[in-house]
Amino acid sequence: MLMPDNCPSVLLIYTGGTIGMIENPDTGALETFNFDQLLKHVPELKRFNYRISSYQFNPPIDSSDMEPSYWAKIVKIIHYNYDYFDGFVILHGTDTMAYTASALSFMLENLSKPVILTGAQLPIGTLRTDGKENLITSIEIAAAKHPDGTPIVPEVCIFFENELMRGNRTTKINAENFNAFRSFNYPALAKAGIHIRYNEHLIRQPDPTRPMKPHYLLDSNVVVLTLFPGIQESIVHSVLHVPGLKAVVLKTFGSGNAPQKPWLIQQLKEATGRGIVIINITQCQSGAVEMKRYETGLQLLQAGVVSGYDSTPECAVTKLMFLLGHGLSQDEIRHRMNSCLAGEITKEDEL
Repeated sequence: MLMPDNCPSVLLIYTGGTIGMIENPDTGALETFNFDQLLKHVPELKRFNYRISSYQFNPPIDSSDMEPSYWAKIVKIIHYNYDYFDGFVILHGTDTMAYTASALSFMLENLSKPVILTGAQLPIGTLRTDGKENLITSIEIAAAKHPDGTPIVPEVCIFFENELMRGNRTTKINAENFNAFRSFNYPALAKAGIHIRYNEHLIRQPDPTRPMKPHYLLDSNVVVLTLFPGIQESIVHSVLHVPGLKAVVLKTFGSGNAPQKPWLIQQLKEATGRGIVIINITQCQSGAVEMKRYETGLQLLQAGVVSGYDSTPECAVTKLMFLLGHGLSQDEIRHRMNSCLAGEITKEDEL
């Protein structure tokens, strides 16, 4: 079927994951299908008056194997095709989808087109799959425009189970149910029911005077250190002395509190003195770090630990990788971790 020249165009990028699986009728095993046959498995797409093209990772990547080099590959695909499509839909396994969405939000600077990540808890070839609805709605959102022709959602987002969420605010919360993702500290950008209702005042807008700038450099010398009652000095010392370590995401209690143990504060102070950037985020799913609220948080601040505000763990890790990859000084990284680069944090004066 011939499409008019002005019809919306969407590029599907299949990286791997459950959504792209079908069941072999002979063996019962799940196998990846070729996305050239997408219309065979999702005939509903024919009802879109869109030009839909696809790019498939070969071989597909299980999301547990996703890593920075693949994020750079996705950015390269989007950059290469940026002028040829109105929007992009990335099909991705759910386990690390929030990491990928967070990383892309920083790597696609001044993005002016939709990049929607989605997936499924059940393969698209199964009878009760959630994949079809997620895919169809993601494509519609990726193609959606204002009357003046500008995209409605020029952001990196995750769409799952009827909700469109900012990618760097999202975390996986369920391995069993269809509502696998949640954005605890930022409202949904849209909800899909009979209609797709956009919360346009919540959607970031690009600077129209600047082009989209792709970034490819990442440095993964980062570790996540989760505090718990009874944590031993030897453990903390070992983590903070890992060869090549450049940054730590410190998951603390409540609003950013840590045990009042002199050795812990000393270890953290010595680490920041060696040039290691330490970012404080809460272990709680919802809420933010307020390091000046209690003495236990104030001690961390005095030791050189930087507030991560209401960052998700996925966001804090990937933002550090992104900033470290650009060879910035410790002071500059600390400053930018305290700055909102892509809508990823809410500063204390905004709470």
